[in-house]
Amino acid sequence: MRRAVRHRLVLLIAVAALAAAALWQWHHDAAASPATLLPLDPDAITRVSLVLPGQPAEHYVRRDGHWWRDGEPPVAADEGRLDQLTGIAAAQAFQWRPLADFDPARIGLTHPVATLTLDDRTLRFGDTSATGPLRYVQVGDRVALVPILATPRPPKRDAIQLQP
Repeated sequence: MRRAVRHRLVLLIAVAALAAAALWQWHHDAAASPATLLPLDPDAITRVSLVLPGQPAEHYVRRDGHWWRDGEPPVAADEGRLDQLTGIAAAQAFQWRPLADFDPARIGLTHPVATLTLDDRTLRFGDTSATGPLRYVQVGDRVALVPILATPRPPKRDAIQLQP
């Protein structure tokens, strides 16, 4: 074999090995850090609780395919808003890191802007990231960065039912 052909063959093998290593690393990272906040199907969620600072806690249950405010008597809930809240489970997580990597006070998790519980899985929403339109969200002992649009919001003023 000529020297030039041998060098090209070695270079080709090295590039193939690097590509295989990169593919393995990508697959390993994807398996270790799911792309969504929760491994729940938003359509299968049956209970939602939302706590926002300065607002009364909201508790909802799904019965017979419809959302109801949990209480006596049950009151029909805004289906669109509950679809948005349950859809947060499928929000894209751009990065996952252990909670131990952070000081919870510095990223707003000691006083979260929202605490959302979907079928006994709690999401605590902290501050926004300085690097982009992302928000820190604590899920168990890990923290994800998600789009700000995935933050729960209070109900619209005209949707709030006043009790006599």
